[in-house]
Amino acid sequence: MERIKAFHITLEGKVQGVGFRHFVSQKALELGLTGWVRNKTDGSVEVETEGTAAMLSLFMGLLKTGNSRSRIDKVSVTELPELQHYSSFFIKY
Repeated sequence: MERIKAFHITLEGKVQGVGFRHFVSQKALELGLTGWVRNKTDGSVEVETEGTAAMLSLFMGLLKTGNSRSRIDKVSVTELPELQHYSSFFIKY
């Protein structure tokens, strides 16, 4: 069984008010990832996610592309030392 990894991701650009959180949630669920996504007060979007390296790699590629209404200017990724063992992927409000 492939090892599960955890990442914290911050995305900057045109990522609020364009359906980006829904896009992130949908793609995470399609790839079998768990975790959450939320808007930050500074206009960026924050994601914490867990899954296999292969699925996380695909996910990060999708995030960098964004949906048709978003524009991604900067992506910051940090591998987390511990898993939270989320049971699903959800949007935090």
